[in-house]
Amino acid sequence: MYYGVVQGLPQTVLAYILKHGLLRAGDRVGVAVSGGADSVALARLLLDLRAQIGIVLAVVHFNHRLRGSESDEDERFVAGWAECHQLEFHSENANVAACACERGLSLEAAGRELRYQYFYRLLEGKLNRIATAHTLDDQAETVLLKISRGAGSRGLAGIYPVLQVPGRQPVEDPRALPRAGSAAIVRPLLSIKRQQVREYLGAIGQTWREDPSNEDLRHARNRVRRTILPCLERDLNPAVREALAETAEIARGEEEYWKQETERLLRSAGVAPEAGNPAGTGTRGGLRCDQLRSLPVALGRRLVRHAAESVGLDLQFRHVEEILGLVQRRAQSEKTLVLPGGWTARLSETQVQFAEPRLSPAAPDYEYRLSVPGSIEVPQTGSRFEALLVSPASGEGYNPDDLLDPARLSAELRVRNWRPGDRFWPAHRKAPKKMKELLEERHLRGMERKGWPVVVNGADLVWVRGFAVPRRLRPRDGSQALWIREVRLESA
Repeated sequence: MYYGVVQGLPQTVLAYILKHGLLRAGDRVGVAVSGGADSVALARLLLDLRAQIGIVLAVVHFNHRLRGSESDEDERFVAGWAECHQLEFHSENANVAACACERGLSLEAAGRELRYQYFYRLLEGKLNRIATAHTLDDQAETVLLKISRGAGSRGLAGIYPVLQVPGRQPVEDPRALPRAGSAAIVRPLLSIKRQQVREYLGAIGQTWREDPSNEDLRHARNRVRRTILPCLERDLNPAVREALAETAEIARGEEEYWKQETERLLRSAGVAPEAGNPAGTGTRGGLRCDQLRSLPVALGRRLVRHAAESVGLDLQFRHVEEILGLVQRRAQSEKTLVLPGGWTARLSETQVQFAEPRLSPAAPDYEYRLSVPGSIEVPQTGSRFEALLVSPASGEGYNPDDLLDPARLSAELRVRNWRPGDRFWPAHRKAPKKMKELLEERHLRGMERKGWPVVVNGADLVWVRGFAVPRRLRPRDGSQALWIREVRLESA
């Protein structure tokens, strides 16, 4: 069996590389190695295949500094492996926990953002490919997570074999193979199961590092990996991982076709920026309503989303539905929908146009009562604030960094804009800071900064948009927690 694994797996990976054009002769490839089994196996496989493909191989490591000395030991392990095989070694480290706090992100999202930023910098000069060790299991987990959160065919497409990197802006583009010499992130192991990786490493006597955080069931992906997928395999379909990976393959093919079709339609249904818009300033293209009304609903949804993305706006499903609903109702007067990031969609009887955020000449202070539980609409922010009592043990639908202990708060909070002198102490910070300084770190300016919302308990700031709640106010047990969330509104 071991002989078959050692001989067969490299050829399976080579066939996948050639099928998708992931690597070509002359490519300078950095294999991303964390020290875990999957990435170490990818490094060994590419080491064995480099002569056949004709690539120059290097090792890339990013230290997330999340596990103290263990993270440093991982880095030393990878550096030693690279030295043993006489491969160039590139490494960088960053405080992912601090970034997550400052950006209001989960640890997983912050880690990915910093890691890929490092990859992009390497791809600007030293390398033209970064190979990551995403497996068939990772693909199945990703598709299942996307389904659970609500996903169209784009979400079901999961992890792409190629992530094109034009300049420093990554763009998923399944339509074309990477050009020779172009910068790209590639995933050569997407057809390989994690168990095959372990068998291969055992057969060649290669060690690796285990990350204890992979066992932490507080993370949704770990729950899918350790409990949900094994349950589906046992009780529903023994080949559920392969089925989910095949679903991703089918969805990517669908996306390839529909992306081309949507771009063609956008050229015929689109209207020029500023055209016929009484408001004029700030609009950046749009769509003809008569064309949208004539299309099947699925194609109309794609067209609206694609038009928004063409001006740098990422819409959620409900935003797309709101726009199409108003188009179908044939509004006699102009309507305005409030969209993420301060954007708006302006709808007349004839067209839809997207308008960039505009700062009003003055933004007066505002303050509203928020009952617990309860909700309040705040016109100044174009959103509704909700105070919900939830079970922190479920871990569904919210980030633990957003949960508060209701026993430590009054039954009535207040939503207002921050004021000079306000101070806030986000979790993961060593000390409280002035709100002015926190917002300057985010590069917020003018009226956007002045109107930034906070929630106060008496005179104490307990919630700030985009920041983790104070550690001292987090729930102490798993019985009940308070979740404050902001939901965008539609305005007429």
